[in-house]
Amino acid sequence: MLKYGQFCPVAKAAELLGERWTLLIVRELLFGSTRYADLQRGLGRISPSVLSQRLKALCEAEVVVKRSAGGGTEYLLTESGRELMPLVEMAGTWGQRWVRSKMTPDELDLNLLMLELERRIDATVLPNHAVVCFTFTDQAASHRRWWVLVDDGELELCSDFPGREPLVQLSATLRTMTRIWMGDLEFQAAIDQGVLRYEGPEKYRSKARQWLGLSSLASVKPATRTGEAG
Repeated sequence: MLKYGQFCPVAKAAELLGERWTLLIVRELLFGSTRYADLQRGLGRISPSVLSQRLKALCEAEVVVKRSAGGGTEYLLTESGRELMPLVEMAGTWGQRWVRSKMTPDELDLNLLMLELERRIDATVLPNHAVVCFTFTDQAASHRRWWVLVDDGELELCSDFPGREPLVQLSATLRTMTRIWMGDLEFQAAIDQGVLRYEGPEKYRSKARQWLGLSSLASVKPATRTGEAG
């Protein structure tokens, strides 16, 4: 762990949280991931060794507690870890306002997008037993189609056909769907531009902003840079 050699609380916090991947691990824990595999899914390119090292450091700092549950291991935030929520939210808001993603190929992450969609889709707006199918037209056949099942208010993500025909089907490139979810492209505008194909009842198209569950940062608009010093 990098040591700054300062008593300043900002320096002490940065020694722990400034390590590569650490704040993103906290993000995933705050958003509900508790299992090692779930953390890997949300973090994409992190190596198993780095994830294990960072979790160990967070446990030693008593930000995370490790416990056995259901035949496996869970990682849960302690009170000090949960207190990081405003920091993560503020970092996200600042990033969305000042250093927005350009949605370049190396920044696009299909697994992360589907995880976020699974977390944010509002099951109460869709009928019970509904299926939403996402088709990513620019992805390999093995990763092209994903299904989200709505059952008794719970959501389940499937990468194989679930045996039920979809109520709603959305087809777009990964970049387009990510831009829609992040609030950079309006749902209807994407349809009008021909970059998003919608199939399903009209009422769910008009309510897409409700049930699709856009990013919590979708409403944060980019800052206007004037180039002037304060």
